[in-house]
Amino acid sequence: MDQQQLLEQAQSLQEQARALAEKAGTLAEQAATLAGPAAEAAAATGGTPFIVLFTAFVLACFVGYYVVWSVTPALHSPLMGVTNAISSVIIVGALIAAGPAEMNISKVFGFLAIVLASVNIFGGFLVTNRMLGMFKKKQK
Repeated sequence: MDQQQLLEQAQSLQEQARALAEKAGTLAEQAATLAGPAAEAAAATGGTPFIVLFTAFVLACFVGYYVVWSVTPALHSPLMGVTNAISSVIIVGALIAAGPAEMNISKVFGFLAIVLASVNIFGGFLVTNRMLGMFKKKQK
């Protein structure tokens, strides 16, 4: 290749890069207009989503407490199975939270959620297995 061809290729690449940069700017503007309603919703809640999330957490704790304590003993095994399934979903979310490379509070809570959900899953399976073992006929 001679210098003239290299120069023409460089100019062609420069024009393509400029066109891609303009397209990226247009896409960024479109994304900003789509994010507008979410920002308005956050502002409507007083700008403090922590309070909203904390309120949902506290209400979920109360509902969970009253639901679990009102279950009859015959339904404890199915309830353990559902709890194990929910903990499996929690682990997926915790892995996503613990995934970022930088060390922050999200990573710490994500790791803590992984540990606690793992204990819940494996402990639940052990308890369920033991409870089901009580219903088996004893062999002589």
